[in-house]
Amino acid sequence: MSEFDQFFLMKPEDVKRYTVEVLHYFQPDDEISCVEIGDGNINYVFKAWTEKDGRSVIVKQADKLLRSSGRPLDLYRNKIEARILAMEGEMAPDYIPEVFYYDETMAALSMEDISAYKNLRKELKENRVYPHLAENLSSFLAASLLPTTDLVMDRQEKKKLTKFFTNPELCDITEDLVLTEPYYNYKNRNIVTPGNEAFVEEFLYGDEKLHAQVGILRDRFMNCAQALIHGDLHSGSIFANEDGIKIIDPEFAFYGPMGYDIGNVIGNLFFAWANKAYTMPEAGEVQTALERTIRETFDRTREKLEACYEEKVTFSLYRTEGFKRSYLDGVMADSLGYAGTEIIRRVVGDAKVMEVTEVTDPAKKIPMERALIKLGIRLILDRIRIGSGAELTEIFRQILA
Repeated sequence: MSEFDQFFLMKPEDVKRYTVEVLHYFQPDDEISCVEIGDGNINYVFKAWTEKDGRSVIVKQADKLLRSSGRPLDLYRNKIEARILAMEGEMAPDYIPEVFYYDETMAALSMEDISAYKNLRKELKENRVYPHLAENLSSFLAASLLPTTDLVMDRQEKKKLTKFFTNPELCDITEDLVLTEPYYNYKNRNIVTPGNEAFVEEFLYGDEKLHAQVGILRDRFMNCAQALIHGDLHSGSIFANEDGIKIIDPEFAFYGPMGYDIGNVIGNLFFAWANKAYTMPEAGEVQTALERTIRETFDRTREKLEACYEEKVTFSLYRTEGFKRSYLDGVMADSLGYAGTEIIRRVVGDAKVMEVTEVTDPAKKIPMERALIKLGIRLILDRIRIGSGAELTEIFRQILA
């Protein structure tokens, strides 16, 4: 009988024993160190290692309560994360940490330590815009999204996966915080910077034309089971160094529109650019690198989706040029729309990003937030008309000017 035969929320001392007794990753006589390194709102993340040989492992445990608020949350989300990491590890092995073990009883996922990579959001804050970002981000997106659609996958298998990845509680969070409350503050959870109240009232709460388009995007998110998506692919879920990137934290995964993942990546890159534009206007090279990364991420994702389509889609109806163009145009339009909703929700919603919150001078913060909101609105309303990365970045250039 083991203490780990029944669920309990582990502390670092428990994790040390867990890595020996359950994972058999370390030996009983090893001197093991362990710290809790999680900084998210949902789960607990531990790093355990030995000084003797430098071996290390990450143990990520889900709790029955949301870490930030104590709200009840189904442990099934951890099973979803383990499954999608295993699938993405097969489709895009260069970009996913290796999964060692999933423990359903303890709701614990044990995986490769990627400490050699750093949180991309923080790296961009420190002006480290890696030249490979667009290439690697686009490669991951194409390799992990299109192969999970009906265009490529056996339709019966895809329907089984759609059922397995039904993720109602975490989808509910997105449906509210991203796709409802920034435009209709019915739960009074939005956090609007003093001085921007009238601006938000006019441009977000009171614009019926915008609401109609957000409604379309919301409906697609809820009903378009297009591909297996990460569901929360912001720059805090991407880790990077000089050699490449790693993708983590896909607990929001479900079958939805693939543009949601692409849009989250693009939207979060804009936060870095906006922050530099208003707080470091002298850092022209960094801004240029960020603009280039956004432009190339959009263009290369489209190119790589087309290449993946040509390689993997064999069904004759889907091979027609008209269908292919309509399908990929739709994906990229969705991407821009969801980039817009991601940008807006991080400015006025209650789950913000450091690029916004760490700007405290109202003379910089208020115009920066307004510029981001204007960008988000343009991306939502003009998503079908924007056809290239150059057009995309030019919109923000005009807003900044």
